[in-house]
Amino acid sequence: MTTPTITGGQAVYRVLRDQGVGTVFGLLGGSMLELYDAMHEGGEIAYVGARDERAAGHMADAHARVTGGPGIVLGAQAGPGVVNLATAVAEAHLAYSPLVVIAGAISRRDLGKDTFQEVDQVALFAPICKRSILVTEPARLADMLRDAIRLAMNGRRGPVVLHVPRDLFAAQVPIPEPGPVRIARAGPPAPADLDAIAGMLENARRPVIVAGGGFKWSEGTAALRALAETLQVPVVASTGHADVMPHGHPLFAGQAGPRGNRVASRLMREADFLLVLGARLAFNSTFLSHDYVSADARIVHVEIEAAAAGRYFPATLALQADARATAEALTDRCGSIATSGWADWRKVFAADIETLAAERAAEAADDTHPMQPRRALAEIRKALPENAIVTLDTGNACLQAADRLAHFMAPGLITPLDFGLVGFGYAAALGAKAAAPERPVVAVIGDGGFGFALAEITSAVAHGLAVTAVVLDNGAWGAEKAYQREFFGGRLLGADISSPAYDEVARLCGATGFTAETPGELAAALRDAIVSGRPAVIHARIDPDALSTLRKDLFGSKTGA
Repeated sequence: MTTPTITGGQAVYRVLRDQGVGTVFGLLGGSMLELYDAMHEGGEIAYVGARDERAAGHMADAHARVTGGPGIVLGAQAGPGVVNLATAVAEAHLAYSPLVVIAGAISRRDLGKDTFQEVDQVALFAPICKRSILVTEPARLADMLRDAIRLAMNGRRGPVVLHVPRDLFAAQVPIPEPGPVRIARAGPPAPADLDAIAGMLENARRPVIVAGGGFKWSEGTAALRALAETLQVPVVASTGHADVMPHGHPLFAGQAGPRGNRVASRLMREADFLLVLGARLAFNSTFLSHDYVSADARIVHVEIEAAAAGRYFPATLALQADARATAEALTDRCGSIATSGWADWRKVFAADIETLAAERAAEAADDTHPMQPRRALAEIRKALPENAIVTLDTGNACLQAADRLAHFMAPGLITPLDFGLVGFGYAAALGAKAAAPERPVVAVIGDGGFGFALAEITSAVAHGLAVTAVVLDNGAWGAEKAYQREFFGGRLLGADISSPAYDEVARLCGATGFTAETPGELAAALRDAIVSGRPAVIHARIDPDALSTLRKDLFGSKTGA
């Protein structure tokens, strides 16, 4: 009896459909036209086409962060198209985002012959993903794609690149088994470990919960809030995760560390007990320095990946467990713990938060012209709906934005995280909008960074992705200009840039354009842009001299506020 078969392209489509994938991203190329044809015929998976593969990768990355993953991107052209995805894969790798790249490769018969567009794709991606693997047998295509999805989603998540030779998409392959890939789920710590944590809490006088992205991947932000309220312990967020608690919650200090605010950072420096859940305490949050992490604190470090727990700072107790499950178990175990021992600690914290809020209010009232970056951020904060998703780029103004915006639900903030990538924010916003079309999505990005993604305005228009880009234009590569001014005697080379009127470019591309030059205009423009329900760009000009030096580790001890 003959075993029924379908094309490799049809098999890939079926695996994605059975996994519940609703949208994929890419740029059309000749290496997998059979897959495109299968998606067209199947009709159950939407396709968002980008103008650059790197942007398509960022879209899929952000889509994964909003939906929980996997995010699927098609490297549809072997060689140059797939190589263009390297930056997006590296970004997802350091963000622990479950990006699955289906990468076209040259036909098997041509491998190793210096064929047109041939490059060693498997080796290129190996250091920047969880696995880079070449499919060599048609019969294994569906199973290897299922394995790629499983690997991307299991444990600490991350990107997987599956290289599929051109001829396999056309080859006849067995019909894949129906059904979704089963993903293993981590649980809470053992009862003895919960007892040990409870004992350390009872002896603490200055406890702090450090919460990271683990709560977002596990949909555990409600569990975090319940734990904090049960224990009456302040919470600080690791870098890039200021959405783990609602803005304004009386126990939430915001983002800590070198990119955070001074209240959250003081808590981490002065704590005598740090309960670290779903965060690594890695460089971007701590500079690996006791300037940001108390040298005297007992640390309980809970991470989904065992190797990360206690890696950078010695932990009294290092545990491999899920952040949400741990928070839920601790809420049950520690509900009877007396919290009076840290009443004074909470009182000082509450007073500090009030002072910080007053300072932020003063920033919002700054009528200086040109507009100050912090005034611009205050206007964005004021105009953002509570259900908004904000994406950030890297750069001087965006680093200041990381702790100055307001987030009320998770996921509500998507940033480049540890890769520090310029040009990420706008493409990421398009992917986030595709994932959550009912939520307003706003990209906050510098003038230089937006130049990387300018062509993607046409992608937003073509696919009806009503994202608002707020371009904060200071006419410079701001972070580098700040360093040249402060540490190199003001000798500037390459720092100053000029940009077109981005609002006019937006209108030429079929989007809506706004300008904001004086205080008060930005908030109004942002509200109008969101209400329009169309792709929009707001070109906001900010003071080119208002630059902050945010990394003391590069050139010395000076830091920004």
